[in-house]
Amino acid sequence: MAYTSFTLKIADHIALITLNRPQKANALGEDFWHECRQVFDHISGDEAVRVVVVASSGRHFTSGIDLGYLQSAMPPDDADPARAMDKLRRHVKFLQGAFTAIDNCRVPVLAAIQGGCFGAGVDLASACDIRYAAKDAFFIIQEINIGMVADLGTLQRMPRQIPDGLMRELAYTGRKYPADEALATGYVSHVAADHQALLKHVMAIAARIAVQSPLAVAGTKAMLNHSRDHNVADGLDYIAAWNAGMLSAQDVVKGAMAALAKGKAEFDDLLD
Repeated sequence: MAYTSFTLKIADHIALITLNRPQKANALGEDFWHECRQVFDHISGDEAVRVVVVASSGRHFTSGIDLGYLQSAMPPDDADPARAMDKLRRHVKFLQGAFTAIDNCRVPVLAAIQGGCFGAGVDLASACDIRYAAKDAFFIIQEINIGMVADLGTLQRMPRQIPDGLMRELAYTGRKYPADEALATGYVSHVAADHQALLKHVMAIAARIAVQSPLAVAGTKAMLNHSRDHNVADGLDYIAAWNAGMLSAQDVVKGAMAALAKGKAEFDDLLD
C-alpha cells in the first residue's frame, strides 16, 4: 500500500517508517492520522516484520499536528454546543487511536528523533517502545503554550518514562527539553552526534532485535505493557499463563544450541 504522509520500507525483518513532509517540518496532517493507524495495523499482521523504526526526513522530527487540519476539524461556530462537544470528543478519540496503534503494535517500535519534536510529536515518541535522539533534538509539550491540555497520550505515557517532578515541569511550562537532559533523565536511550549517526545506531539496535525469536520479543513487549498497566501480582499471573500457553520449545532449543555453538539461531517468522 502507498502512503502519502510517510514512506514504508521493509527489509531484513525491519519496517522503516519515515515521515516525509520536511518542507512543512513533518507536520502531521489529515492523511497521517488515517495512515498511522493503517500502517501499524498492517505491520502487526505482517509475519515478516519483527521490529519497527520511526524516523523522519529534514531538519525536524515533527512540528506536531498540522494547525490547518486542526482548524478544519473544529465544529462550526453555530452548532449546538452539546453536539459540537460530542463531535470534538469523538475526533480526539480518533486522533488518539493513531498512537494507540503504535503502543499496541505486537513488535517493538523504536523512534529516531532529530531536531524539534513538538506537541503531537511528543505523543508519538512516547507511544514508542524506545526513543533515540540526535544531539540537536529537543522536545516541547507545546499544547500548554497555546492554552490547551495535551490530549493524545503524552500526559498518560510520558509520566511512566521520566520522573514525576520533571514531567510536571515540562507539562506546566512548555519549555524545551533538550536531548542531553532527555538522556540524563531516561526519556531517550542514546544521543548520537547527528542525524546520520542516529539512524545508523537505531538501525543497528533494530537489527539486534530482529535476530531474536520474534515470538519471544512479541511476548516480552506484551508482558512489559501489561506490567506497566497492572500490579506485580497480576503481571506474574499473566506471564505464567503466557509461557504455559506460548513458550516455544522449538525456539528455546534453537537458541540454546546457537549459544553453545557461539553462533546465531534462525527463528521462524510469526504467523499472520
